[in-house]
Amino acid sequence: MLTSMIKIISLRPLAHPTIELHFSDGSRGIWSAADIIARETVLTQPLADPAYFARGFIESGALAWPNGLELAGHTLHADLKACGQLENRAA
Repeated sequence: MLTSMIKIISLRPLAHPTIELHFSDGSRGIWSAADIIARETVLTQPLADPAYFARGFIESGALAWPNGLELAGHTLHADLKACGQLENRAA
């Protein structure tokens, strides 16, 4: 499966600011939003609030929040893989 086709199929908020992500290729990983929260932009600053952060949802295979912030599933997959944080259930 091409990385660009990988989508998020489910998520589970964990301790702020982390989310467990499950991908369409059968892999999963724990992603931390700490780095993007630290950017303190209009779109990322609301994620500093644990209640708002927990409102994350899946939109067309991407991780999204009500304010319009979207993070592509294939990008999060690649980032987790590069950091050795991706677990493949099929392995």
